[in-house]
Amino acid sequence: MEDEILRIAKKIDKMVQKKNAAGALDLLKELQNVPMTLELLQSTKIGISVNTVRKQSTDKEVTALAASLVKCWKKLVCEPPKTPMKHKKESAPSCQSSPKPGQASSVSSKANQQKEETNASDSLVKSFPRAPSTSDSVRIKCREMLAAALRTGDDYFATGADVEELGAQIEEAVYQELRNRHIKYKNRVRSRIANLKDAKNPNLRKNVLCGNIPPDVFARMTAEEMASDELKEMRRNVTQEAIRQHQMARIGGNPTDLFKCGKCTKKNCTYSQIPTLSSEEPMTIYVFCNDCGNRCKFV
Repeated sequence: MEDEILRIAKKIDKMVQKKNAAGALDLLKELQNVPMTLELLQSTKIGISVNTVRKQSTDKEVTALAASLVKCWKKLVCEPPKTPMKHKKESAPSCQSSPKPGQASSVSSKANQQKEETNASDSLVKSFPRAPSTSDSVRIKCREMLAAALRTGDDYFATGADVEELGAQIEEAVYQELRNRHIKYKNRVRSRIANLKDAKNPNLRKNVLCGNIPPDVFARMTAEEMASDELKEMRRNVTQEAIRQHQMARIGGNPTDLFKCGKCTKKNCTYSQIPTLSSEEPMTIYVFCNDCGNRCKFV
């Protein structure tokens, strides 16, 4: 069953990358017939794929079916299964009171299998050590705000993450590093919350929820490390432009009328020469127009 869900998830992810949801309706109908469990949601992360295609698709049937699936799966996360445990405890005496020949070994094997499944599901949920409790009102409020930031969007229930516990782990890591509740502590928590809520940077929140970024690592990340790919690219371009402007002489260059500005066609220019890396190649000439501020270079 897990392999089948992974196969469907890969197909949906390819459709999202190509921005073509043709055939998504058939895949969603297949998922509708799959008996989903919390363990399958956590291991396959199918909820993220379905929710992504729901946001991207313009087909009303696809969006409606995807929303219905996500709503049903959300109940698995919000309502932990408690009744099966009670049923096991109540049914245990009846099995022990009247055992039949040849059934003792089968009952014990089923019980061991159920214990293994329970341990496996617990290991998926408890990926990191639980944070110690605190009675400090400021720290409790910070934990609640971090948990609320992790609930931004629809990714938290698709991954099956315990946002309250994850928020407590992040706050605990911040507190253990700074060892106080002063301005640095509050600014650190505020920066985590702002980046988790950033609609232009959903990948950061997904990585934290999935465990790709551990809570202690996320607590120490800088603003540059938490930035979205778009913002990182913009900062890189700004840095390169600043370096280029620094290399070009805005003032103090050599005045000349040998060059004509390609923008305003005037000859009121200054130029500077910068040597290249190779001494055998000619120097690069940077020309700055004093009238319109246009810059160009000649090699």
